[in-house]
Amino acid sequence: MQETLNLDQTPPLHKTSVSGSTSDKDWTGNKNSIFKTLGASSHTEKEREENDFYATDPKAIELLCELEKFNEWIWENACGEGHLSKELQKQGYQVYSSDLIDRGYGHSGIDFLQYDKAWHGDIITNPPYKFAKEFIEKSLEILQEGNKCAMFLKIQFLEGKARKKLFTKYPPKKIYVSSSRLLCAKNADFDGMKAGGGSAVAYAWFIWEKGFQGQTTIEWFN
Repeated sequence: MQETLNLDQTPPLHKTSVSGSTSDKDWTGNKNSIFKTLGASSHTEKEREENDFYATDPKAIELLCELEKFNEWIWENACGEGHLSKELQKQGYQVYSSDLIDRGYGHSGIDFLQYDKAWHGDIITNPPYKFAKEFIEKSLEILQEGNKCAMFLKIQFLEGKARKKLFTKYPPKKIYVSSSRLLCAKNADFDGMKAGGGSAVAYAWFIWEKGFQGQTTIEWFN
């Protein structure tokens, strides 16, 4: 039986040093995955942020909460500066926020990909894109039957043979495609991004429910 995370205290998660050349990247769980995960660096055609920090417009969570109901407890495991976590709290959820990199919000030094205990809530995040597949697999490993994993990802995430295997093994229950552009801003610079013309990248919410094996439903929102 998996050990359950104790929410009444800082959880016994693996902490990873962020000093030194091999730990400067945002997520270190599987070092081969950066080469195996397709489309790993295409939030934007411009230079990538070193630690893959692209903050999500809080509107994305506000709209998601109009579409889906979640467990009282949510783990936002790539919280960055808290853009999604704060909006989830406004929506009435109890949120545990963590990140590998210390950005002044939540619990830092937490490598989600090394976590090996059960989580009895849901998981919602915009994962570091180069490790999105690994984040999904880890989430579905530690979630309880019937609980949800919601990932904010590019439409392009649907492509690729490796992801086909992922979707075959773990079909999303729903995919909500954003008809209007929602922003993921490099280093949370939303003003600079808007001044530069916004984004041409299309995003969607991918919703998994632990144990679901039916046909994926695609809907449009926003």
